[in-house]
This record gives sequence, C-alpha cells and structure tokens, in this order.
Amino acid sequence: MKAWDVIVIGAGAAGLMCAAEAGKRGRRVLLLDHGKRIGRKILMSGGGRCNFTNYFVEPSAYLCGNPHFVKSALARYTQWDFIALVEKHGIAYHEKTLGQLFCDDSAQEIVDMLVKECEGAGVTIRLRAEILDVDRLGDGFMVAAAGQEDSCQSLVVASGGLSMPKIGASPFGYKLAEQFGLKVLPTRAGLVPFTLQPEDKETLEPLAGVSLPVVAESEDGTRFAESMLFTHRGVSGPSVLQISSYWQAGEQVHFELLPAGRLAEGVLDSPNQELKTWLSRYLPKRLVEILLEREKITNKPLKQYVPKELAIIEQLLSAWPLKPGGTEGYRTAEVTLGGVDTDELSSKTMMANKVPNLYFIGEVVDVTGWLGGYNFQWAWSAGWSAGQVV
Repeated sequence: MKAWDVIVIGAGAAGLMCAAEAGKRGRRVLLLDHGKRIGRKILMSGGGRCNFTNYFVEPSAYLCGNPHFVKSALARYTQWDFIALVEKHGIAYHEKTLGQLFCDDSAQEIVDMLVKECEGAGVTIRLRAEILDVDRLGDGFMVAAAGQEDSCQSLVVASGGLSMPKIGASPFGYKLAEQFGLKVLPTRAGLVPFTLQPEDKETLEPLAGVSLPVVAESEDGTRFAESMLFTHRGVSGPSVLQISSYWQAGEQVHFELLPAGRLAEGVLDSPNQELKTWLSRYLPKRLVEILLEREKITNKPLKQYVPKELAIIEQLLSAWPLKPGGTEGYRTAEVTLGGVDTDELSSKTMMANKVPNLYFIGEVVDVTGWLGGYNFQWAWSAGWSAGQVV
C-alpha cells in the first residue's frame, strides 16, 4: 500500500484544480479517474470550445439549499483568477454573449492547461482506476482501485453528478457521502430541454428547428431572457435550459413571446393590418399560424378586435403558458441539481464537518449554477479552496 498526502477522486474540472493546488503546496497527490480520458466534460462543453467562466459570476447565479454557501469560495478564487491562469498559458478566448467566455480554438486547451498545472506540481494521475472500496484508516483513508490499494491523509471527492451518463457519470460520490453518514439531497436533471405533453407535441412538432428570443418565467417568478428552440421532442434553447433548473414537475412555464403593450401599439400604428400579418413582423410565421389555430383565434384586421379579444391575445403573447411533460433527463442535462447537502460541509474548505479530512467539491455538491460558465467557475473555486488545505 502506497501512502499519499492527498487522493483526489475524479479528474474533471474541480478535481484537476484541487490536485494542482495541493501539489503546489508540496503535498504528495494522487488523482484517480475511472475513465480513460481526463476532463471529458470539459472537452464536450461549449460545443467543444469550453465556456470556462463568465465575467458576471456572483452568488445569486447559483441554486443551493444554503444560498450563502458559495460566497466564500467564489470570493477567494474568482473568475478573474481563472482568466489570469488562462492568459498565463497563452490560451486565446472570446466573449460570446452575456459574459460567457469561450476558447477561440478548442476545449482541449483548458484540459492541457490543467494537466500541465498538475504535472508542474508533481501530481500523479492514474486513469482507468475504478474505485472498488473506500475505508477509514486511522485519521485518513484507504482507497482500493484497479487492483491497487493506496492510503492518504486527505480524501477529496470530485466525482461529478449524474448528467451525461455516456461519458461515465455515476452516483459514486453520493453513495460515498452516505457511507460516511452525510446527508445527500434528492437529485434531478438541470439545464435540460423540456419534453411536451402528447397533445402539445402533436401541435408543436411541426415547429422543430424554429428559434426565437423569449423571456421564460417559472412559477416561482424566476425569469431568463434568451432564445428558445422548438425540437422534435419538445423545447430547448438557452432560456429553456436556464428555467428548467427552477421548474418542478407539474408546473407551467410562461414564455413572453412579445412584450406587454406591443399589441396595443400595433392597433394604433397598423389598424388595417391583419393580426397574422402583423405578428409575423415579430415572430416566425409558422409559430404565428400554429398559435392562432391552437388558441382558436380568428385572423382579421387589428381594428376589428374588441377590447376583450385584444386582452386575450395580449395575455397569450406576453405569457404563453406551456406545461412540460417532463425533461429529457440526465442523458442531455448539463448539470445535476441536488447532491451532498452543503450543511454537511465547510464553505471555506469543503471538508465534511463530521468526517475530518474528507472533502467534496464540484458537481457532486448541492450547488448548481446558471448556464454560461457558472458551473465551471464553481468547480475552479471549490477545487482551489480545498486545494489550499488538504
């Protein structure tokens, strides 16, 4: 049995960051991953260009049972710190929209950067190392993986969540937390497309491929102004992915297709224009046709609608209700909501309060960010924070 100061389980964003930081402090670090490639989720993200952080990271962009939990890590290792690391390695990047930063070339550059940081810090990386057993060993731990047993003083779990099972996602981290008596909150898919009720799917499926800017609003009042995309299975696009994290089964989502008051302007400016023609100025024509047919709204010149009819149309356009049948699940979800209860962890170090020297970082924890680089920033910040103390 070989002895290490630190064993990190999971060579993803959080695990790589933590291992590198611990190694820089002179710690003997072993980084284990059951896959055959490092940073698989990093490589897939952002269309292969990795949306590695966001200019506008702030605690309010995270869902967590304790909204204050993320503050310490995000303040101690900020988006500006990670941007400085990217620049140090000469990686070219650009802002896409809403503060989202992407590599100009490839996500592989981010993985290569993190591997270089680990190598420079003397970290040993062992791939295809499926964890078979983890036990307490004195004040530390014993980890059995791929026919080898290793011991460590500090054990860091950065095994990720359940999203994207095709790249190896598993409930390992949750089971390990429960093994050591930590509470794990129920998990569900987040940042995920919606599927539709059968009757809605039948009427809306012809819109597959149609995209438009909307404001999506959940029943709790959370709103996101981004684009929406109709698919063969349901609806997707940034606004839908964002609002999915705030949606509960059985609830409706309202989509602002046109701002309130726009129709009244149309009645004044274009009274002789038919509703369908006027709406097609602002919305895709196919959507207009299906909306009017679906809602049984007669098409006629705007001036011919009575106030009650205008109010109904206004309500439809400014808060179009859609009740999803569900989501596409972990198969296409970008993140996992829920996980290790943050009340079990130190917000400064990520160590389990009742199990000394056991740490949980990244997606395995009940912290989920918005779409747009927020989840990677949480991984960098949490990994860095644990790396300073393990």
